Amino acid sequence: MFTGIVQTTAAILASDATPTGRRLTVERAGLRGDIAHGDSVCVSGVCLTAVEIAGDHLAFDVIHETLMKTSIGSRSVGDRVNLETAVTPNQPLGGHFMQGHVDGLADVAAIHSSDGGYRLALTPQPGYEGLMDAIIPRGSVAIDGVSLTLARVHPASFEVALIPETLERTTLGRLTVGEAVNIEADILAKTVVHQLTRMQGSGANAQKPGFTMDLLHKAGFVSADTDGHD
Repeated sequence: MFTGIVQTTAAILASDATPTGRRLTVERAGLRGDIAHGDSVCVSGVCLTAVEIAGDHLAFDVIHETLMKTSIGSRSVGDRVNLETAVTPNQPLGGHFMQGHVDGLADVAAIHSSDGGYRLALTPQPGYEGLMDAIIPRGSVAIDGVSLTLARVHPASFEVALIPETLERTTLGRLTVGEAVNIEADILAKTVVHQLTRMQGSGANAQKPGFTMDLLHKAGFVSADTDGHD
C-alpha cells in the first residue's frame, strides 16, 4: 500500500531483457527507510518487488504483462521515475491510499502553464475509456504514482492542477504533450462503480449506467428512509 507522496525521483540505470520480461535497475538516492529483498516499491505508480538492493541502486523484475499495460515498458535508460516505499503504520497519510495497480494509460493532451498555475489535461488511451467511470470531480487520482486532486472532469478527459512543489519533486513537470502516464483511480470510487455495474447487469440486457436513489439504496450506500433531500 502506498500514499502517492513521492519520496524521490531516480534515473533508470539499466533495462535488461530476461526470460519473463526485463530487469529494471534504478538509482536509490533519496529513498527513505530500509529496503529488504522482496519489499514493495512504487515505481512511477507501479508496485514492483525489489530483487536486488545495493547502496546506490535497486533492481526489479518486470513481467511482460506489466511492460505491456504500463508506461514502464516504454522507459529507457536515463529516464527518471518516481519512487515511494510502502506505507507503514507510523507514517503520515498525506496523500490517499494506493495499491500500485495501474488501471490504465492516459496521454497528456495539453499543458496549461501561466502565472495563474500549471495544469495537465489527460485523455485515456483507446481501450481505457472506462477509466472515466471512476474519475470523480474533486476526487483523488494517481498519475505516475503521484497523488493528486482532480481539478476538472470532462466526459472523455480530465485535468489536474500542479503546485510548484510537485513540479520540482516529481517527474510530472517534465511531461510533454503526447506522453503516456500511468493512471490509478481512487480505490473507493472503483469499488462503488464496480458494485453498481454488477447490480445493473451486463451484456445486451444491461441497463444504461446511472445513479438513482433506488440503486444506491439497494447497494447499501443510503438508508431506506432517505428521500433524496438534504
